[in-house]
Amino acid sequence: MEIRAIAPNEWKYTYSQSMQITGQTGNIGHLRGDFDSGGYGFYTTWNDHRLQWKTDEFKTELDEVINALRSSEYGLLQNRPAMSEYARRFPDSAFKGNYCTEYGFRVDTEKYAYLLRCNPTKGDYNFYCYCYVKEWLDKHISNAEKGIRFISSDYKELFRIPDDGKIRVTSAWGEKSEHTCRYIDEYHTEVGNNLYHICEFAERMEKNSATYEPIPAEPQAVKAPKHKNLER
Repeated sequence: MEIRAIAPNEWKYTYSQSMQITGQTGNIGHLRGDFDSGGYGFYTTWNDHRLQWKTDEFKTELDEVINALRSSEYGLLQNRPAMSEYARRFPDSAFKGNYCTEYGFRVDTEKYAYLLRCNPTKGDYNFYCYCYVKEWLDKHISNAEKGIRFISSDYKELFRIPDDGKIRVTSAWGEKSEHTCRYIDEYHTEVGNNLYHICEFAERMEKNSATYEPIPAEPQAVKAPKHKNLER
């Protein structure tokens, strides 16, 4: 297997996705774990996302990958001090998570990709490992690099935003709201929790006399760690 620091366009896939993106990326499920209060335990729970890809082959390989990462050869999942040391050796792995600075790594095998989000903080879950069919994940990431198109109702392109970028919608009465958008394909996007054909979204905005514009990306502030009994 090969392990490397996660790339910026892969960070978002270390979190749970919508059902649509879960299917497109071949997201089999994720493993969540912590090292207990002493830092040397190992407690995990597994969550299924797409059972059709949870084959015996995958289950065997997942055990092998996790056991390798727990070994002294790698040390990433060996214990909390070892995780901290591993993360310090790869400063490019750091990114601003929802609550604090976290560290991302990607493990590739022939068929699968394992994207890990690590947080060596006592009192929190210490890692999440999201498991993907590698070919499906890489295809989705490559397509998402095109960005999300926003058009008028007559199909004139108005602007594009990056996958996971935001737009601001202003209603006819001046109320403003912000929405995170996710790339689905060239003609579909998620705006907040809703899936739209890009023309459908334009027509709905026009019908409601609403306008929409991109919000420039800003660095996300680091927040305090969240306690592990509050799910992320």
